[in-house]
Order: sequence, then C-alpha cells, then structure tokens
Amino acid sequence: MDLREQFGDIDIYLFDLLLKGRITPGMTLLDAGCGTGRNLVYFLRNGYDVYAVDRSEAAVLAARALAAQLAPHLPEERFAVESVEKLSFPNDSFDIVMSNAVLHFAENEEHFRQMVTEMWRVLKPGGLLFARLASSIGIEQKIVPLGNQRFKLPDGTERFLVNEEQLLRMSEKLYGTLIEPIKTVNVQGQRCMTTWCLKKPHIVFFEQERT
Repeated sequence: MDLREQFGDIDIYLFDLLLKGRITPGMTLLDAGCGTGRNLVYFLRNGYDVYAVDRSEAAVLAARALAAQLAPHLPEERFAVESVEKLSFPNDSFDIVMSNAVLHFAENEEHFRQMVTEMWRVLKPGGLLFARLASSIGIEQKIVPLGNQRFKLPDGTERFLVNEEQLLRMSEKLYGTLIEPIKTVNVQGQRCMTTWCLKKPHIVFFEQERT
C-alpha cells in the first residue's frame, strides 16, 4: 500500500499529530465539516470510531461512500448533514474533534464562537480540538476589511480571519491548553493558514463566563 492509498490527502499538520502519538487507534473522532472525507482515509482504515458531519449533502454522501469502502462496519448514520454550530451529539462525546478549512467560512465573530463552542461542548474532558483555518497572521497589510471580521485576501477569496490574539483569548476563555504552538503558513503572501490545537481540561470550571 503506497502512502496516498494509506493516508489519502490528509492535512500535513493532522499527520504531524499522528506521528507524535497524540491521536491513537480506538479513539472516537468527529470530523466537523468533513467535506468528501479527505482527512478520514487513515482513520477509517485503522479502526478509529469515526463520525463526520458537513452541511453539504453531496459531501456527506461522498464521505459515506468512502466509509463504505474502507470501514463497512460503520453505519452510514455516522455521516450526517449537520451544521457545525448546531451539532446533535451529547456533551463529552469525542476524544478528537477536527475542523479543517471550515472556521474561516464563519459569517461573523458570533458565528465563529458558536462553531468553536459547539465543537468544544462535544469534546470529552482531556480531548483534543484540532483546527486549521485562514488567518490574518503575517498578511495584515495585504488584506481588505469587508466588515464583520471578513476580509478580501490577495488570492481573491473572501474569508473570516482570526488573529493570534483572538485565538489566545478564545483558548483562555475555554480554559484550553495549547498542545502545540500556534503555527501559521504564509502561502507566498496570498493567504495564511493557521493551525490551532487545544486540549480540553479534565476539571469542569463553574466560574462566571469571562468577558
């Protein structure tokens, strides 16, 4: 089996977490915004307890077809049409929640917070949130504000963009621990993609919500 067949088109930073042993077989995993399942190939092949959602019905059908081929024991209901900001799963359901190239489609900051807090809600204590999203880090002078924290990028796309301060503030609000430094790749000044890896605490805090 060659590498492409074994791992598919897995995100390189998700692959990095596998190499470091932060994601291990037997874990329950949710791909929140799975698309056609490009990040699921390895997990489906290697006995992970996989769930996936996407708001696109066509994408979910493609992910179901992939799962039927690689992990036919998984019921197709594991792959559902749902919005990330309104997940149907109970609290504390998953060891890993991953969100790849999804959060930068937020309509505004409130929508972004809704998506993040829903993923955090369904994550088990001690679990890992992996997110890769477009950011303004490193291209602050090259982006054009459009309102609601959305920007036009040099590559011509329009995205909701976070900055490092915002990610750190959100991490603190969630009482999450960064298990990796925030890493940003600058793609020739056209766009920047940031990786945000956060561990949920085992202790539940009941303090008044931070402002």
